[in-house]
Amino acid sequence: MKVLLTGAAGSIGQVVSLGLVDRGHEVVGLDLARTPDGFDGTWHTVDCVDPDAVADAVGAQPLDAVVHLASHPDEASLPATLASHVITTAALLDAMVEHQVDRIVYASSNHAVGRTPRTHLLGIDARPRPDTFYGVGKVAAEALLSLYADRHGIDAIACRIGSFLPEPASVRHLSTWLSHDDCVRMVDAALTAPAPGFAMIYGISANTRAWWDLTPGRELGYHPRDDAEEFAGRVAPAPADADEAAYVGGPFALPAFHRSALDRTGE
Repeated sequence: MKVLLTGAAGSIGQVVSLGLVDRGHEVVGLDLARTPDGFDGTWHTVDCVDPDAVADAVGAQPLDAVVHLASHPDEASLPATLASHVITTAALLDAMVEHQVDRIVYASSNHAVGRTPRTHLLGIDARPRPDTFYGVGKVAAEALLSLYADRHGIDAIACRIGSFLPEPASVRHLSTWLSHDDCVRMVDAALTAPAPGFAMIYGISANTRAWWDLTPGRELGYHPRDDAEEFAGRVAPAPADADEAAYVGGPFALPAFHRSALDRTGE
């Protein structure tokens, strides 16, 4: 498949880019940053909040799918968050409709349900309970994907990513870890699953202590192979572990991330 990968210069983007190429896909990169070392392909230096620039990039070559990883990866004001997660997704979806690209894989987040108390294995049928404005942005982007799937017949897969790291660094990560290799497996499965329509899956590895149900991903062909338990002996307990285990969003659900929705200046 020929895939436009947004956020291709980021930490996830570079891993996914190399992994998709290894699996026979052709990757077209798009990012605010310039082409990273080692990328061998077409590159667009574009801000995804610019709908005209996004449309030009999507229409510059025939595409089979879009993988949307570009966004601000941390908490911000509500307007900035909506621009980063929702406006960018809208620009891509409109461009896809215009240029007849019928599949998008979206990097959502566990923070879309991060305020859910951790009491049981959480499925995709749980109601959205964002823990931050970052989580709100992910929920809103998922809703937009659902709308375009219904309205235009686009196949849209939202991957609620856990903790994307080379290896777990905390007790929480033993439940939420997504390995580099499993991340590529997940995206590849989402790209190639037959006619998924709108779907949500949890993006974690096959962790023994998993907090989220991997069944929906497996039904789409995502079969993770790694387990954070392999690293359990290297992860030392920490005073914050109990607080981070109270909600599935971990520290994002704690008071340190509380802030006003709107930045007010001049007062």
